Amino acid sequence: MRAAIFNGPGDITVGSRPDPVIQAPTDAIVRVTLACVCGSDLWYYRGLSPHDLGAIGHEFVGVVEDVGADVRDLRRGDLVVTPFTFSDGTCVLCQAGWFSNCLHGGGYGNHGMDGGQGEAVRVPFADATLVAVPGSGHSDETMRSVLALSDVACTGHHAAISGGVGPGMTVAVVGDGAVGLSAVLAAKRLGAERIIALSRNPARQAVAREFGATDIVAERGDAATEAVKQMTGGLGVEVALECVGTGESMATAFAIARSGGMVGAVGAPHDVVVPIETVIFRNVGLRGGVAPARKYIPELLPDVLAGRINPGRVFDFESDLDHVVDGYRAMDERRAIKSLVRVA
Repeated sequence: MRAAIFNGPGDITVGSRPDPVIQAPTDAIVRVTLACVCGSDLWYYRGLSPHDLGAIGHEFVGVVEDVGADVRDLRRGDLVVTPFTFSDGTCVLCQAGWFSNCLHGGGYGNHGMDGGQGEAVRVPFADATLVAVPGSGHSDETMRSVLALSDVACTGHHAAISGGVGPGMTVAVVGDGAVGLSAVLAAKRLGAERIIALSRNPARQAVAREFGATDIVAERGDAATEAVKQMTGGLGVEVALECVGTGESMATAFAIARSGGMVGAVGAPHDVVVPIETVIFRNVGLRGGVAPARKYIPELLPDVLAGRINPGRVFDFESDLDHVVDGYRAMDERRAIKSLVRVA
């Protein structure tokens, strides 16, 4: 099969990889139709995080092509979306809802696993991992939003859930990438009354507004903190959602959270220091982490299919598989929020 191949920082090519086959009775083989490039893929592309040479990508939608003997809930021909990690659904952490920390699970596109940016993927623990998409003949807009559920929509939702966003709250979102914009959408869905999006990019500001942002702050650093404080009577926000993973973004999130508030953090951390003095002396809490997407997809999918939310709006660049590197470059150069890849 053809697939995107990570050859090292700055080097993504498309080449041949072995066709996946059933290796365990709980496996399924999924023929990929739509995939995408993740912001975390850029950390590898830029050489800022380690990644094995070979397959890459962890977000995809596709059609079940084959199933192992013990797969009970899926059939050949089913349209499915996957969370970005696979999980057995039975371990103590899965039972507690932390599917992304499954004791026997893992991720796609690394450590010998097939990548989502390819023609087919072997999915372990298929019944526990894959979510069937009901119906047929879905519009392209709907399918783009289903694809967003594979990672960014659920990760933004996890930021909001971790921060305790609820009706009537004032929330700020630090980060205007696909996850940050998804966090704006999640905060709106959960009933936040005022949503302040921190963004300097006009195109991303427009999506933030579309998703429910009531205010935009274009400043950064101390200036951003001062702007948010002025907008909130000097208090800061009840919840700050950190969706970048840099030292500056984390510092900003804690600085704009009011005393007794919460930071919901989902950005993959790079050179991040948690300001423990703020935690202790200003009573600002911190929760977050890798989103348990398998927990959230069944909750969010009906809203996507009914058109109540449209997280696929974050896809503003598109390529076929042969030109997937163009999607990496567009995101790396901030010409795109998130790149969609049409595989089949």
